[in-house]
Amino acid sequence: MAKLFDPFALNNLTLKNRVMMSPMCQYSVWDEDGKPNEWHYVHYISRAVGGAGLIMMEMTDVDPNGRITVRDLGLWSDDQIPAFQRIIDQVHGYGAKIGVQIAHAGRKTESPELRPVAPSPIAFSDRYRVPEELSVSDIRRLVEQFGEAAKRAVKAGADVIEIHGAHGYLVHQFMSPLSNRRMDTYGDPVRFGVEVIQSVKSGLPHGMPLIMRLSATEYVEEGYDFAELEKMAAIYHKQGVDIFDVSSGGNAPVMPKVFPGYQVPYAAKLREHLGVPVIAVGMLETPDLAESVLQQEQADIIAIARGMLRNPYWANTAAQALGGTIQVPAEYDRAFPRDFVQRPSKVMV
Repeated sequence: MAKLFDPFALNNLTLKNRVMMSPMCQYSVWDEDGKPNEWHYVHYISRAVGGAGLIMMEMTDVDPNGRITVRDLGLWSDDQIPAFQRIIDQVHGYGAKIGVQIAHAGRKTESPELRPVAPSPIAFSDRYRVPEELSVSDIRRLVEQFGEAAKRAVKAGADVIEIHGAHGYLVHQFMSPLSNRRMDTYGDPVRFGVEVIQSVKSGLPHGMPLIMRLSATEYVEEGYDFAELEKMAAIYHKQGVDIFDVSSGGNAPVMPKVFPGYQVPYAAKLREHLGVPVIAVGMLETPDLAESVLQQEQADIIAIARGMLRNPYWANTAAQALGGTIQVPAEYDRAFPRDFVQRPSKVMV
């Protein structure tokens, strides 16, 4: 049996398989109100029909000013909960679990209507505006907003929460010497992240795991390296992070040479050194490669990003290739070998 289609359990979360849809911004909110719409409904539910064990909803902002663009999702208001709940309920109906990635763009805000803020007034690049330095009171307000957004995601029915601490967004900005030159207590690279974790964790039901996405390295000498990241991750783990989603880069305008599995060694080392489950991501869409990462115990879950944009049914396609369990609604039975088809626990149509 392919390990990719073994269940994964942690605390009160059990996934039917180890395939996760990676969070990917859609920039498709219609009315600039942060609410998911028909595009998001079809986008996420089709991946649940397609067999993913865990679907992570895209970067969802905790503050209206914290969006990358005005077309991003948000959970800064109770008014936004029903639109998320509608999607989450239907995803559950096809046997998948679903999480919400909460975040703040910080200095990487792009829309001219929005005001970039950051730990220090340092622009991401020449293409970006110089951000306003956050006051201590602003920082404390943002910490509370992360916690409130997590509570709203829970009310909407989310199975897990992911804090976005990677790719150059606000939590990552506090972690990095590239973007944090503060001389007060928030000059400590983990102080903001720790407070966000505590705020989010305090509002989660007992047993709900907390995921944190991290950039393993920044690819420039002036930034942090993996050894420094590992020390920060150890602190975050002690504060309540249960799983790390291990990516890289994003806080400097440089692109590393990428190839299938290029980020896996970072995930494997973090898993080994901290004794914590990890999610591997980065061009792992070949089923044999995804399976190999699990068989070599380099990760516990495989996140598929662009591969799942190209093929909403990536998980079931991989199951067919690897001999795993295929879960499809009755309407799709004829497309798959009968011996491998298993009905989702509940189907809502």
